[in-house]
Amino acid sequence: MERINFIKKIEDAFTVHNVVALLGPRQCGKTTIAQEFFRAAKSRPSHYFDLEDPVDEARLAEPMTALEPLSGLVVIDEVQRTPGLFKPLRVLTDRKKEKTKYLILGSASRELIRQSSESLAGRIQYLELTPFSSAEVGIDDFEKVWLRGGYPRSFLAETETNSRTWRDAYIRTFLEQDLRTLGLTIEPTAMRRFWMMLGHYHGQIFSASEISKSLQVSDVTAKRYLDILTGTFMVRQLPPWFENIKKRQIKRPKIYFRDSGILHRLMLLDSDESIRTHPKLGASWEGFVLEEAIRAIGEPPENYFFWGVHAQAELDLLVFTAGKRWGIEIKFQDAPKITSSMRQALEQLDLAGLKVLYPGSKKYALNKHIEVVPVKEFLTNPSLT
Repeated sequence: MERINFIKKIEDAFTVHNVVALLGPRQCGKTTIAQEFFRAAKSRPSHYFDLEDPVDEARLAEPMTALEPLSGLVVIDEVQRTPGLFKPLRVLTDRKKEKTKYLILGSASRELIRQSSESLAGRIQYLELTPFSSAEVGIDDFEKVWLRGGYPRSFLAETETNSRTWRDAYIRTFLEQDLRTLGLTIEPTAMRRFWMMLGHYHGQIFSASEISKSLQVSDVTAKRYLDILTGTFMVRQLPPWFENIKKRQIKRPKIYFRDSGILHRLMLLDSDESIRTHPKLGASWEGFVLEEAIRAIGEPPENYFFWGVHAQAELDLLVFTAGKRWGIEIKFQDAPKITSSMRQALEQLDLAGLKVLYPGSKKYALNKHIEVVPVKEFLTNPSLT
């Protein structure tokens, strides 16, 4: 499946920077997109290094010697395996006559971001590649993406059984190999227990003290585990927004699994029927739609928040775009109605407008500034105006 939108983002990024980092979780399609971009660069010399290949790893053992003679496009896959590459890249990109473009790929590595931020500040642009969205595969497959998630091999599997088997293997490999590759020494069994327990906080405020007591670990350890899952693109910590009002506002992040298929496997939900009869049905749907909406709107991650006042009002998603504030509420209901919470969010946050996304098929207004929109329609045309 061609992902033309991401190819265009890489092209645009190279008009500004000589180094572009394509980040995302393992198996989300980074290598496939890099190879497509590599093949398209026929008008200039191109060089491809995969650091999971022992031969390519050996070729880059002396990075200046290997990279200095090269021109055109240089692709380096799994670059976080060799952090020593960043300093040579800085030297090469600083040369006045340097016309080489470097596309570097990292599998969900916070270390990659940290190392490159130190060595390549002002010289690099980061792009995040996500698993498939329903807008990419076709909105008619919305429920299929919700059930299986967007990882290509999970979504494209021939049967539900094959999809579940792939996700089980992915989770096991992540715990037993990927974390160790990233230099994180964590007992796989402990992280699996934490990850499974975190499913019960999906769509809720994270409480380190509650989960640490259940796991018999410290609050610091629980927060570290959460930060690791966030840094590897498994979990989204949606930060709270604070408004200058005389009310007790929520100040802890909300937790969402980035991929609904991974959530469903960790919660042992094997079918559409098991999901629709589970107590976490609404939370699963809300988290999936929230992630889809964030991707469709396309603002940088720092432009998204949630807002809440204890026991009074809450807004699922607060979006800052074009100098305005917009609100999004996600309702798994047949016909959402206006609520006191919506009115308070609209007034207290000075929203330009509020969209209520729901699984129905009709669009209708609740008042001048609040509109109910079918989720499939919004994801096809993600307009906030």
